[in-house]
Amino acid sequence: MGVVPYVVGGLVCVLTIKLGLWQTDRAEEKLALGARIEAAATAPSTTAAANLTEWQVLRLTGQWRSEATIYLDNRVQYGQPGYHVLTPLQMADGTVVLVKRGWTGIGLDRSALPVVTTPAGEVTINGRVRLPEAKPYTLADAPGEGARWQYVDLAAYRAWSKLAVINEVLEQTDPSTDGLIRDWPRPDLGVDRHRGYAVQWFGLAALSAGLCGWFGWRRWRRHGSGSNDS
Repeated sequence: MGVVPYVVGGLVCVLTIKLGLWQTDRAEEKLALGARIEAAATAPSTTAAANLTEWQVLRLTGQWRSEATIYLDNRVQYGQPGYHVLTPLQMADGTVVLVKRGWTGIGLDRSALPVVTTPAGEVTINGRVRLPEAKPYTLADAPGEGARWQYVDLAAYRAWSKLAVINEVLEQTDPSTDGLIRDWPRPDLGVDRHRGYAVQWFGLAALSAGLCGWFGWRRWRRHGSGSNDS
């Protein structure tokens, strides 16, 4: 058989060890991200919508611009289809923040958007900073049509609403008084999944090394026995 199987086995061993180490590094990165999320979520809230970081806690005072409300379609809550309702909040200094206010069901008529209560006058809300989600897979060419949108594209939203919203979205966390459900799950960091993959890769590396050693030992025994017999 020659040395080719042993070379291949050695390469497989090295490759799987590297993949295992990559998965452990990913697990450590996710742990660090989880620590940052927890630190931001438990830090004192700020009232300035500037120099924001994701998961930072904000407390903002302003007025809702209800005419620029949009509905993110195909959002599921508790197994039910519905919308995420987003309305811009304009503060006294003119800063405008797009606020993800909560979830509402589709209702009986899919062709009509649900009616959502939006308080008039000055309001104070609490929430946490989120970056807009990456563009998901969608069959639509544009992010939205009218007030029904598939995903948040802030450039498209600025053009549609004529409002210069900032680059971050606020996820409102106040107790609901408007009928919207605000049950925002934390992201699944997948630390255990990365660790599981690492164990699999290291297991394959150990198997490859073991097989190379076993076949090498058998070959040595066979050739060694032949030499002794002669």
